Amino acid sequence: MGYQALEQFCRDVTTMLRPRLVPCLLIRDGGLVKTVRFGESRYVGDPLNAVRIFNEKEVDELMVLDIDATVRSREPNYDLIKKLAIQCRMPLCYGGGVKTIDHVHRIVGMGVEKVSLGVAAVENPGFVSEAASRVGSQSIVVVMDVKKSPWLRKYEIHIRNGTYKVDLEPVEFAKKCEAFGAGEIVVQSIDRDGTSDGYDLDLVAQVRRAISLPITALGGAGSHDDIISLVKRFGVIGAGAGSLFVFKGKYRAVLINYPSREEREMIFHQALPDFRPSGFQEVDPDYWTGR
Repeated sequence: MGYQALEQFCRDVTTMLRPRLVPCLLIRDGGLVKTVRFGESRYVGDPLNAVRIFNEKEVDELMVLDIDATVRSREPNYDLIKKLAIQCRMPLCYGGGVKTIDHVHRIVGMGVEKVSLGVAAVENPGFVSEAASRVGSQSIVVVMDVKKSPWLRKYEIHIRNGTYKVDLEPVEFAKKCEAFGAGEIVVQSIDRDGTSDGYDLDLVAQVRRAISLPITALGGAGSHDDIISLVKRFGVIGAGAGSLFVFKGKYRAVLINYPSREEREMIFHQALPDFRPSGFQEVDPDYWTGR
């Protein structure tokens, strides 16, 4: 295949891809919780029950993060991971307490498609390369928890539930993770977490311009309009959300929810007028035979 043909093929493949809506479930002390700006958490239910409901709603993908495992120096909760993997009928990403290659290998071996790395990747970017070599780049996701400095007006990475600032800028760290073999970057805004104020589009834009990896934005989604704004600006991207999919109404009653297939197609079509619900364009059979 010549260079021009290959380039056109890549453009065609890109049009076949679609954005993803990704519920993000936070685990604390075995329960499902929701935070605001990484602060105090509110208990919202049983994570396994939430997974069963999301199964029925045919979600695109699910992310589960144990937000206390690393802070409390705990290993991943293998019992919970096993139950999640058994219940999940959608691609699952798990993070929390992952610090060694054995942790990564064991989690993937349980049937989890993706493993999320946070502190381990920040403190040792080479660990990303080791993990990717062991289980494949497609299974390694790096989560960046980012906050905007009120004084310097620049974005900074924080770790350990946002309690510790590190001397890393998101763009440079994302580029480093891509070079070390990560398969995806999750850009999480601490400032927008749980606020329903909309995604930090400027933060996402900075990272998007710097890397070619798949990106999932997280933090701030409060309505379908926020998802539309994100997809309209960035096209094929993961739209992660917590509050949007566990609360309902202005009083934030706990109610697991997710757009139906038809609603998702409408959201994507509003953001991308050329989006085709089937995901693929019909091709003349003679194209493949050269007739």
